[in-house]
Amino acid sequence: MTRRRLRPEEVELWRKVTETTHRLYPERALSEIPKPKPKPVKTPSLGFRGSDGNSGAIQWVPKPDNTPAFPTGFGHMPIQMDHKTHKKLSRGKLKPEGKIDLHGMTIDQAHPALTSFIFRAHRDKKRLVLVVTGKGRTSDPYGRRGVLKHQVPQWLALPPIATAVLHITQAHIKHGGSGALYVYLKRSR
Repeated sequence: MTRRRLRPEEVELWRKVTETTHRLYPERALSEIPKPKPKPVKTPSLGFRGSDGNSGAIQWVPKPDNTPAFPTGFGHMPIQMDHKTHKKLSRGKLKPEGKIDLHGMTIDQAHPALTSFIFRAHRDKKRLVLVVTGKGRTSDPYGRRGVLKHQVPQWLALPPIATAVLHITQAHIKHGGSGALYVYLKRSR
């Protein structure tokens, strides 16, 4: 919304009002009065910016470490699959063909397990798999709850796993909700 300019009669009315009022802090000089805060500048968030046009690879955009990777990260991800299938997926109508549960694993254990699971599912021509990260009980050094919940989307978007992944979205509540991710894989050739 843009601010309009005051008409001359409005300016005159405001001058009369200011003459009849007393300042709340008369000891302050007019130059000390704080100016309005500038509008915040939006910073790029963690997410997906689309494809590069040539290879169809997903480009990763970094964001500050103190913000959660999900759900804001996937809000920027363009839908790279059939709209009808995406609608079924978001409503929980599609049944995952494979599932990996990363509960109780450390980062060092979870990353290779996830990598091998994704590539095995892709090799077996599976299209939809479920990755259960859990909602998280412990924090990492940056104060984020759910270390795996934060790390897994990043791993899925970066090479080498990204070469097999077409789309990532939060799972439907009946498949784990915010503690799980649907990973829609590319067709294997």
